[in-house]
Amino acid sequence: MVRLDGIGQIAITVRNVPRAVAFYRDTLGMTLLFELPSMGFVECGGVRLMLSLAESAQLDNSASIIYYKVADITATFEELTRVGVEFVSPPRLVAPMPDHDLWMAFFRDPDQNVLALMCEVRRPTEATP
Repeated sequence: MVRLDGIGQIAITVRNVPRAVAFYRDTLGMTLLFELPSMGFVECGGVRLMLSLAESAQLDNSASIIYYKVADITATFEELTRVGVEFVSPPRLVAPMPDHDLWMAFFRDPDQNVLALMCEVRRPTEATP
């Protein structure tokens, strides 16, 4: 039986590698691993993202949404909006869970790929009388 044990990297198709690297590194605060003319690699929480030009016209589309965990979705939304990030939707509650609320906000990178912020907001535990 085949078992996949984690993500090695995520490829994001971009049209301008230096512009994409600057956005992911400077605007979103990810660590630049290295950059070549046709691709750049950044690291986010132990996951490597490959920002690359499409290898063919058939591969030149965006289909994946990457959800980035943040501790404070409102503060992150406000800061990214301040620096010019285009949000598709502001932070909103998407799922009340038994012990937390799941909040999300969707935005676009310079190549119009849809990305998301996600935040699991823990509910205070009720004191027992």
